[in-house]
Amino acid sequence: MSVMTPPRSAARPGRASGPRDKFSDWANAHRKWLFAAPAMLFVGILIVFPLAWTLYLSLTDSQGSVRAATEFIGFQNYIDVLTDTDRFWPAVGRTLAFTGVALFFEVVLGMGVALLLWRPFRGEKWVRVAILLPLVATPVAVGMMWRLIFDPNIGFANQLLGMVGIPAQPWLSGQDTALGTTIFMDIWQWTPMVVLILLAGLTSLSDEPDEAARVDGANAFQRFFYITLPLMMPTVIVAILLRGIDALKTFDILYATKGKGGGSFHEVETLNVYAYGLSFDYNQYGVSSAVLILFFMIIIGTMWLLTMRKKAVSK
Repeated sequence: MSVMTPPRSAARPGRASGPRDKFSDWANAHRKWLFAAPAMLFVGILIVFPLAWTLYLSLTDSQGSVRAATEFIGFQNYIDVLTDTDRFWPAVGRTLAFTGVALFFEVVLGMGVALLLWRPFRGEKWVRVAILLPLVATPVAVGMMWRLIFDPNIGFANQLLGMVGIPAQPWLSGQDTALGTTIFMDIWQWTPMVVLILLAGLTSLSDEPDEAARVDGANAFQRFFYITLPLMMPTVIVAILLRGIDALKTFDILYATKGKGGGSFHEVETLNVYAYGLSFDYNQYGVSSAVLILFFMIIIGTMWLLTMRKKAVSK
């Protein structure tokens, strides 16, 4: 005669699930959020608190000392900043010009160098190491190095121009040449970063489309513009997004080369340099906070436009 084994659920009759069991079930169902919660909370505090404090200061007349009594003045700081045609709007123009020109050349040169490094060749490792050397130095060190090179009296740049019969140039000391010179420094240092991003995208591409076009008789330029570049557009937009946001926030290399105010005539004064001067040179914390909030809105708007563009390209 066979013995019937009771079902497992009936092995311990009368047992009710307690609060601990319910919590365990809930934690197991939401474990991915629970594990990420501490890091998300920490990052949220680091972002939300400074942003909220800056927003609060931008609505007050805070100046002189952060401990001084302040008065709520609403959007008056924003009105003063947005109507400032002497410093704010020229700083906006320089910020956009610096970012746009630097980003254009960094992406173009980065794509060219990435294409050269795409296929293996003899001495490839040494070439890659040499290209990445500018990323090793800090922006302040890079700024001081190029400041010596572009020195109008003892700089190597003017000595080199003199060897070929070209008159010495003011470079960083000239009102019309200072911004272009700092853009060149930024291109020199950060093009390798774009090379790394684009090279990673190139190595992930399949060889089949390029080989099929080669069999059909397409030359190198046709294969690049009609096959490689369209396939690379999502990666290119990622490189533009990462480097563009970083270029918008450039401060250290500008301050290291031109000092307070972006020079005597504010020739390289971007929004970051302008806000820094308002805070630490003139102690106008309310006005500088308004500038930073507007700058933050510009960065967020740029991120949103590039993200939308990336989604459109990826479809």
